[in-house]
Amino acid sequence: MSVQPVHADEGRPSKYDRLIAMAKTIPPATTLVVHPCDESSLRGVVEATDAGLIKPILVGPTAKIKDAASKHGIDISRFEIVDAPHSEAAAGKAVEMIHEAKAELLMKGSLHTDELMRSVTAKTGLRTERRISHVFIMDVPTYGDTIFVTDAAINIFPDLDCKRDIIQNAIDLFVQAGFGSLPRVAILSAVETVTAKIPSTIEAAALCKMADRGQIIGGLLDGPLAFDNAVDMDAARIKGIKSEVAGRAQILVVPDLEAGNMLAKNLAYFAKADGAGIVLGARVPIVLTSRSDSLRARMASCAVATLYAHARRRRAAAVA
Repeated sequence: MSVQPVHADEGRPSKYDRLIAMAKTIPPATTLVVHPCDESSLRGVVEATDAGLIKPILVGPTAKIKDAASKHGIDISRFEIVDAPHSEAAAGKAVEMIHEAKAELLMKGSLHTDELMRSVTAKTGLRTERRISHVFIMDVPTYGDTIFVTDAAINIFPDLDCKRDIIQNAIDLFVQAGFGSLPRVAILSAVETVTAKIPSTIEAAALCKMADRGQIIGGLLDGPLAFDNAVDMDAARIKGIKSEVAGRAQILVVPDLEAGNMLAKNLAYFAKADGAGIVLGARVPIVLTSRSDSLRARMASCAVATLYAHARRRRAAAVA
């Protein structure tokens, strides 16, 4: 899953650089790369491995993977390959290997996202008590903070309970991957006032009250907020909105997938933002990459997932 165009300014300073540097200081995460049968997915694996971010195991049709590597001059001789006859079987095998504790990350190769997610969300898949959701981690050149957009890829029309999990997933990622503590969460709608005519404003208000009651923890929530007064201090001031979130949000929670997808793509194509992507709420984080991803975005996706997996590993050890 991707939103970013190919940028001419790949050399500009990036908010991702700190994340990648942080990820290089911890052990690489053992990562199952599902059906990496094209140049883009194989180069992404090599780049992330050479950077010390992941330790990959390639899962898919051995002959097809080797043929793709040979055709594009990519050396994969150092990587373990687990044979599976086709993309659907590769996704199923990867899920099985996660159950066997043979890896702590999944990464999408050249199969379709829905093929991978069918295996992840199956009854014998990787579901947890938390709803699975997606976060775009976006480096917008004109904005001071790295900004999360969620959910723009998995949940089409999330209800209130689903939005609670979407928010909690994003907060957990923000904190545990090292972006900071107590992130500022803006619950977006078309307007910043509660009105029965726009149901998402009522849900936004309810989610804020849920946070007050401890049903969502670890972040500062405000909503409903329109996009302008969520990210611009002057817009918030003009509207008379006084909160710790308005004007400087770090997590943007969208009403539905359509709004989120359009927002993320607007940021990518109009504001020249890079967008890394990760799926949360499953037993392990899932890295979603695309052929249109910039090198920096691919690396950032792996870095964020590795940092998150490392935090989960440390928490599990502390509990044990």
